[in-house]
Amino acid sequence: MAENGKRVLIVDLDPQGNASTGLGIDLEAREYTTYDLLLDDVPLTDIIQKTAHENLNIIPATVDLSSADLELMSNEKRSFLLHDALRQHAMEGFDIDVILIDCPPSLNLLTINAMVAAHSVLIPLQSEFFALEGLSQLMLTVREVRQSANTALRIEGVVLTMVDTRNNLSAQVEKDARDNLGDLVFRTRIPRNVRLSEAPSYALPVLNYDSQSKGAQAYRDLARELLEKSTPAAA
Repeated sequence: MAENGKRVLIVDLDPQGNASTGLGIDLEAREYTTYDLLLDDVPLTDIIQKTAHENLNIIPATVDLSSADLELMSNEKRSFLLHDALRQHAMEGFDIDVILIDCPPSLNLLTINAMVAAHSVLIPLQSEFFALEGLSQLMLTVREVRQSANTALRIEGVVLTMVDTRNNLSAQVEKDARDNLGDLVFRTRIPRNVRLSEAPSYALPVLNYDSQSKGAQAYRDLARELLEKSTPAAA
């Protein structure tokens, strides 16, 4: 999206901080993080960092975020903290087109905060049998959030990832997903690709690590398809 000229902000909401590491944000440089965004009164100008990539900013994460779940429980507005933080007046100065919230791989209070804050949910679906079971639970959670805290929340779509065209299981998972979800499943599929696996170890997005790889091209196609179908401010 940034490569296409959109001004993008990534909110790393995963205590593992993989999005931050993958964009070359060293631990020493993460003085303020999404923990501060949610729980401390720190100005956005101190929290939002530029990355080495044009049009791409980030609010990084560290393992400190793993304790946020417990600390959020006592807050009356615990499900709306991210929603309010990303809509404060100071955000206008950053002129952001797209906010992408990278969620932890579990349905906890951080994930609920992301769903309450977002316009839509983009769901990666690994081409494995048990991933379909997890998808069902996620769909139920989206429905509950829509009924209680964010009536405008929609499912942007489901993206098939780690697709191996030589594997019958990948083909079966794709068929089941498309049969059950129809147009919600993106046309673009993200393949198993060694360059995608290698890029994070060099603290680079795959588009910079190997711009011509199949993995990089797949993510370009996905960004293009997402921009075609989403509203300008979708998060």
